[in-house]
Amino acid sequence: MREDAREGMPELPEVETVVRELSQVLPGRGIQEVGVIFPDLLDRPPSQFAGKLKGSLIRSVDRRGKNILVILSDSSLMVVNLGMTGRLLFHPAPWPGDPAAEKGPTHVAVSFSLQSGGHLLYADSRRFGSLRLFSSGDWARESARLGPEPLDPGLTARGLQERMSRSRSPIRSWLLDQTKIVGVGNIYASEALFRAGIHPRRPARSLDRQDSRRLLGALRDVLGEAIGARGTTLRDYRTASGDRGDFAPSLRAYGR
Repeated sequence: MREDAREGMPELPEVETVVRELSQVLPGRGIQEVGVIFPDLLDRPPSQFAGKLKGSLIRSVDRRGKNILVILSDSSLMVVNLGMTGRLLFHPAPWPGDPAAEKGPTHVAVSFSLQSGGHLLYADSRRFGSLRLFSSGDWARESARLGPEPLDPGLTARGLQERMSRSRSPIRSWLLDQTKIVGVGNIYASEALFRAGIHPRRPARSLDRQDSRRLLGALRDVLGEAIGARGTTLRDYRTASGDRGDFAPSLRAYGR
C-alpha cells in the first residue's frame, strides 16, 4: 500500500475543524493582496485569480463535504480542497514570505494578506489540493453533484438504504464516493463500518434497513467524536491555528 493511501487525507472532521476556527477570525476582513507561489493549484491564471480576490470582503466560511467555502461579499466563493497534505492556516504574525517574519508554516503555495493584519495561508507540500473560484450559481450546480451530508438530520436510514440499493460496489468503496455521500474517506469509513459490524466488502445494495440504521448511527457518532477532538492527525493535518488533531488515539480499526 502506498504511503499516501495509508495516511489518508483531511476528511469531514478535519475540514469542519478548520472551518470553525477560520469562522472566528475571517468574517469581516478584506483581502488586501494575493501572493501566488505555485499557480498549478489554481483554476485560472494567477493574475486573474488575484485580481478577482483583491479588495474582496470575506463574509463567512462554510463547508461542503471536504471543501472549505470562503464566501465573499459579492456572493462569489473561493472553494479550497486540501487534497492530501494541504493546510489552510490563519497566521496572525508575518510569515517567512515577509521579511519581518521570524517563523511560520513551510510549503506555502498561496498567501492572502488581510485587512486588520494577519495572513490566510494555503500550504501544501505535495500540491494535490486546489483553490477554485465560483459564482454562487456555478457553485450551486457543482454542489448538487455531490451526495448528502452525513450529519444532515434530513438524511434518514431509509434514504441511505435507497441510495445504496442501486450500487453493487463494496460498501467501503461506496462510502468513499463523494457523489454518494460527502466527507467520508479512508479513516472514518473504516471506523464507522467497524462500529456498525458491517464487513467493508459487502455490496452496498445488500445492506437492509437495520444495517443502514446502524451504519448511519456509527457514521454520525464517529464523525461527531472526531470533530470534538479537532480531527485526526496522522502526519500532515493541522487545524487552522497549526495545532494537531487529537482523535488518533481513539481509532479502533483504521490502520490495523
